[in-house]
Amino acid sequence: MEHITLLLGIVIVTALVFDFTNGFHDTANAMATTISTGALKPKVAVAMSAVLNLVGAFLSVEVANTISKGLVDESGIQPEVIFAALVGAILWNLVTWLIGLPSSSSHALMGGLVGATIASAGTGAVHGDVLVGKVLIPAVAAPIVAGLAAMLATRLSYRLSRNAGGKATEKGYRAGQIASAGLVSLAHGTNDAQKTMGIITLALVAGGAVAPDSDPPVWVILSAGLAIALGTYLGGWRIIRTMGKGLTDLQPQQGFAAQTSAATVILASAHIGFSLSTTHAVSGSVMGAGLGRKGGVVRWSTATRMFVAWALTLPAAALVAALAEWVTGFGAWGTTLVAVFLVASSFAIWRRSRREVIDHTNVNADEPAGVVTTAIAAVTPPPAGTVAEELTATIPAPAEPTANPSSAPSRVA
Repeated sequence: MEHITLLLGIVIVTALVFDFTNGFHDTANAMATTISTGALKPKVAVAMSAVLNLVGAFLSVEVANTISKGLVDESGIQPEVIFAALVGAILWNLVTWLIGLPSSSSHALMGGLVGATIASAGTGAVHGDVLVGKVLIPAVAAPIVAGLAAMLATRLSYRLSRNAGGKATEKGYRAGQIASAGLVSLAHGTNDAQKTMGIITLALVAGGAVAPDSDPPVWVILSAGLAIALGTYLGGWRIIRTMGKGLTDLQPQQGFAAQTSAATVILASAHIGFSLSTTHAVSGSVMGAGLGRKGGVVRWSTATRMFVAWALTLPAAALVAALAEWVTGFGAWGTTLVAVFLVASSFAIWRRSRREVIDHTNVNADEPAGVVTTAIAAVTPPPAGTVAEELTATIPAPAEPTANPSSAPSRVA
């Protein structure tokens, strides 16, 4: 193994902690729809996803190379910069997990790296063409492409199965959904585990442990794959609930279409080295599948909160990372202070999450309706027959005749 200094070791451990948070933050991407439709039990789903995330980590290094060689000028980066970038990304992951929002771990990492690099070496150390071409454009395109594909796939699925038996069709689509969920997990490992590989490789280059332009060493690939698999197995139940129940109500046909579309987009982007957000792709496909079914709806109150989180991810992580980099600039005590702040903040967020525990036992409980959803429901005409039933319920039933004739009122002559 390469010569690892104490500071470099701290950076590597912090990178693996980020990879762990990436795993439980993004479990929903692969398994939320499978769990919500009942295709798999929650614990079985996350175990399957964890194994396939580990396998996916070994399939490619293109995304890792985009981060370690393309996004920033590695010659001007020090290990402290990588550490500060990871602090910004981890804290954003934990905050969005606490409130149950499926934001992008990928963009949190990109934002942290850009913010820390600018604070350390200036804007010239960031390759703007790579940031725009391989991060920002895919961030916008991914949910649109995946959403349109899922909408078309959903309509096609219902059209092909309209003459088939209901129970047999649902059983078949549940089986297909399990296979497509496995494909998403594999794609997630191929895409997201590589981001941590790229960060660790960049830190090794910055610390002089490996030569510039090196591919990730085997031990880096293995450790990143294990960290994201462990995080995936523990399950980000809060975000699974939002993705599975908060955006729309999915039937097996929709779940199959959503996950197949998302997996296709993610695998294609990983092949060409785009640092794609799997969260954006899967969220877009879930909304597309919700709109693809006749009578299906999207809960726009939840979607709006999610869009705001997406817009804030890059700048928020960048700002925290820049502040962390400024503090680490004071030397060893500054780095120690940032590390203590990270640990204390993470513990405080975990303690706050214990006030309302969400786990595999209640993950399929419905989310409370938001303001937008409630407003739409208030102005939506009730289904046919509802008004008549309510009017009937308010009209008193006629009095039954008494059995004793003598008690009947006397007739006035």
